[in-house]
Amino acid sequence: MSSSVIVAGVGMIPFTKPGASEPYPVMASRAIAAALANAGVEYRHVQQAYAGYVYGDSTAGQRGLYEVGMTGIPVVNVNNNCSTGSTALYLARQAVQSGAVDCALAFGFEQMMPGALGSVFQDRVSPFERFDAVTAELIDVPGIPFALRYFGGAGLAHMQEFGTKVETFAKIRAKASRHAANNPLALFRTVVSEEDVMASQTIWPGVMTKLMACPPTCGAAAALLVSEAFAKKHGLNADVRIRAQAMTTDTPAAFDARDMREVVGFSMTRSAAQQVYDAAGVAPEDIAVVELHDCFAHNELISYEALGLCPVGGAEQFVVDGDNTYGGKVVTNPSGGLLSKGHPLGATGLAQCTELVEQLRGRAGARQVEGARMALQHNLGLGGACVVTLYERV
Repeated sequence: MSSSVIVAGVGMIPFTKPGASEPYPVMASRAIAAALANAGVEYRHVQQAYAGYVYGDSTAGQRGLYEVGMTGIPVVNVNNNCSTGSTALYLARQAVQSGAVDCALAFGFEQMMPGALGSVFQDRVSPFERFDAVTAELIDVPGIPFALRYFGGAGLAHMQEFGTKVETFAKIRAKASRHAANNPLALFRTVVSEEDVMASQTIWPGVMTKLMACPPTCGAAAALLVSEAFAKKHGLNADVRIRAQAMTTDTPAAFDARDMREVVGFSMTRSAAQQVYDAAGVAPEDIAVVELHDCFAHNELISYEALGLCPVGGAEQFVVDGDNTYGGKVVTNPSGGLLSKGHPLGATGLAQCTELVEQLRGRAGARQVEGARMALQHNLGLGGACVVTLYERV
């Protein structure tokens, strides 16, 4: 990356259960207002906006943004499944870095329904048609919703190859709850033990319990990205910037490898992470804090390996040794992650951004990772898209 892109402001609202949230335009406008206030920038300075959401009608982004102001700027609506928020961030970063604009807004929101994710349009080919076909060849678990089949199957593949215990996934979920207890914006702040997770409702015998899956969630988050020149002109805090960023999509390995870990994007993640490390000239050992895509505890475990935080096959020991939390090698999901903070699809990537920027600014309160100067974000959407972003405090 030839020029720095500064994260001038971030903001999010408390995440809630479906049915308990405000309407999406209110959620979106509140998160945007928070990011602008955090940056100390008036909305009139924003030159482009990128709106992320998955479940909503076309131009819902404009509907949320118009609650903040109507200045005639370009508004681009983005839908990339669970990586939607980070895709909006990626586009805003490109706009600033290219010099097209000096100030761009990325925001995301979701007003979700209760229950497992499902397809909205039943009269056309599903984008998951090929994923479903491979999954049906590899595992036979009728009656389980598609997302649970995919990620549970990925965890099962790890268990079968490396002897990983289902209790290890429970340890990950328990860790998430301990982190979320210190996050006032998280949906679930009750601490649960490994035993509590194992005792929760069985979804897939020997593979998954209910607490190992993230809940449907409503919420919104936003980030304001600016150029160095803009920050200097307006006297903005320029301490945190995007050092490197990469976005990847599936390769033939997703289907040809006949491995559920590949179906859920292991190679997408590994490729994006390596591009970021190479571009920044850093190694995983240089990272102090990570917000990664723990839609299921199983995906957190395999993401440790895909991101290079531990060797392939070493994730269980990484968890057992406590290397994924405070006092270990790298603090993963200090916010509580998707498992405890919640997962409003369009907002998730920008909520991760918010957490990491506040960590690097030293403003994360009781969940602060001391001495953090580099932070890594990993946001994954099946179908597929993966965005990995490295932030740096300067």
